[in-house]
Amino acid sequence: MLEVIGVKSLDDLFPTIPDDSKINQELDLPEALTEWELNDHMDQLAAKMATGPGVKTYLGAGSYDHYVPASVPFVLSRSEFVTSYTPYQPEMSQGTLQAIYEYQTMSCALMGTDVSTASHYDGATAMAEGLLIAVRKSRKNKVAISAAIHPFYRQVIHTYFEPTGFELVELPYLPDGRTDLTGLAGIEDLGAVGVQSPNFFGCIEDLGAAAEATHDKKAFFVAGFSEALAYGLLKSPGSQGADLVAGEGQSLGVSRSFGGPYLGMLGATKKLMRILPGRLVGRAKDMDGKDGFVLTLSAREQHIRREKATSNICTNVGLCAVQAAMYMASIGKAGIKELARLNHDKAEYLKRKLTTAGAAVPFSSPTFNEFVVQLPSGKEAAYQRLLDKNIVLGLPLEKFYPELSRCYLVCVTETKTKDDLDALTKELLS
Repeated sequence: MLEVIGVKSLDDLFPTIPDDSKINQELDLPEALTEWELNDHMDQLAAKMATGPGVKTYLGAGSYDHYVPASVPFVLSRSEFVTSYTPYQPEMSQGTLQAIYEYQTMSCALMGTDVSTASHYDGATAMAEGLLIAVRKSRKNKVAISAAIHPFYRQVIHTYFEPTGFELVELPYLPDGRTDLTGLAGIEDLGAVGVQSPNFFGCIEDLGAAAEATHDKKAFFVAGFSEALAYGLLKSPGSQGADLVAGEGQSLGVSRSFGGPYLGMLGATKKLMRILPGRLVGRAKDMDGKDGFVLTLSAREQHIRREKATSNICTNVGLCAVQAAMYMASIGKAGIKELARLNHDKAEYLKRKLTTAGAAVPFSSPTFNEFVVQLPSGKEAAYQRLLDKNIVLGLPLEKFYPELSRCYLVCVTETKTKDDLDALTKELLS
């Protein structure tokens, strides 16, 4: 092979790599293990992890611990779904296309939108894409986003917008934890507004008021979310006037997996569907009048010519989207509603327990399944004491919001029992 391509050695294939960046010696690797030895080694490593079965974690903040029906991983493991084949040729990929179509249909019902894409990399990129669509469509130059949007999502949004020439403005949050929309009136040339609900503090925003204030400025309203299950209980963003809805679908049956891959969801009104990035699957009729599924409403340039594309994203996280579709189909509409109610009620129970025991809840707005709690003065060491007992209270917020010292974002899902919540309260404030 080297002779055919005209080089003398493998090293000649890498002349562009500087010599001081190459390893010029054998790698210092341990001896190979047998399969049994390797299994034992992995078990020993796993025993050292901080997330074993004996650990109780109350972390949320965009990654949520939910039960997944056994039917989901079982069906998902079928080789037809696991394949990474891109479904450009519909005659070869009806199963994949139909699975994505079902995902889109159920996503639209959950988000309250006319159309949904076949998914994106994660909630942060989906929201950034939604805001880009909105500001381009408006032909204006300013975008306002809430300071109560997930900090990582805001970082991604800033990264997306930095080279575009559009100006980003951040809206502060009010003492009750919701977004202060009063500043919108004074922003000229406003093309888009982004608000997350439930927001990063877990507070439920008034999306109807946000949509009205945005539309009064002749701008597009983008509603974000990091906890998709919230809309099993709350009114969908689309029903409250959102032009685009974007967020994270990890809660819909996707494993936390230490941070990914996750599921970016993006939906819109019908008038915006032709400029949505990525893939859309539609249902059509073949020559015999039978139903068939095809990629539709998307120029081929979206996938092969970067300079002509709506976005640099065309690949959907197909397996995660199909996983979410299986999850939603498994528990059904009534199940999603019941599960959302269970999450809300358990979080409210813990909130009452903590406040009764002396902790403070700084934000008065209603919440879904996570909320901010402030430890009493002198109890700062309690967080580490809980860690030592394999209990993770929540996410310390001071790093992201310096004004929220001694504050933690606490999440409760259906995976926590009453005994778990009572034990947390007792340990925290003892």
